Amino acid sequence: MIRLKRFLPLLFEDRALALRLRLLRLAGKILVPSYRFKWPQLDWWGNAEFTRYLQRFGELRTLNTDRKWMLYQLLRLVAHVPGDTAECGVFQGATSYLICQANKQSRAGTKTHHLFDSFEGLSEPATSDGAHWTRGDLKCEIEDVRKALSEFDRVEFHAGWIPERFPEVTDRKFSFVHIDVDLGNPTHESLAFFYPRMQPGGIIVCDDYGMSTCPGATQAIDRFLADKPAKMLTLPDGGGFLIMNIPTAESAPLQPTTPPP
Repeated sequence: MIRLKRFLPLLFEDRALALRLRLLRLAGKILVPSYRFKWPQLDWWGNAEFTRYLQRFGELRTLNTDRKWMLYQLLRLVAHVPGDTAECGVFQGATSYLICQANKQSRAGTKTHHLFDSFEGLSEPATSDGAHWTRGDLKCEIEDVRKALSEFDRVEFHAGWIPERFPEVTDRKFSFVHIDVDLGNPTHESLAFFYPRMQPGGIIVCDDYGMSTCPGATQAIDRFLADKPAKMLTLPDGGGFLIMNIPTAESAPLQPTTPPP
């Protein structure tokens, strides 16, 4: 018991990080054998401003912080691209908050951010969407999102089922669009509407791309982009993005072209 009392404080010293990770990986190997850990020495984990943002939206202890940081960085690529921004599938407004903050730093004129959501949760999943989601999942009250984004002036809400409200922005061009609707049909409708309205250099992000919980969304995107020069680049922590007018090659094969002698 005395040895254990001496050991535990040492275990939580910084120099014992490798040991703690080894124990964590051992537990993961037992509980979730396919899970892949990463090194925690990431500078952005210590970014106080971003941490406060995550805490504000209750995201700090979720599994989505990597995707939020990636999106935060991708927005830097469109600061010089003219055009409005949009999000399809808003939930609590955490992603739209990042987009609105980036719009304030625009170097390509003023940008209005458009939010499209039923605010009634998901619609009825199709068979191709798998079994993870049910109707009404991810419901969030529109007034809560309005409050979360109340500090921004150029924000327009388009409440309704996708694509009912899309005609209201038919005449707009866009620099950044975030699609996070989880299901195949609304994903296709969103991509089909916004793709031809993107500015050169504009970015479309799909939060659900490549996620086994959202097979319908991935299939819908791949079908739509099959004859397009731009393709989705899969992000390592889930989701994907494309840049308009940037042709994208297929992934290179990793198997040797000729068998070794």
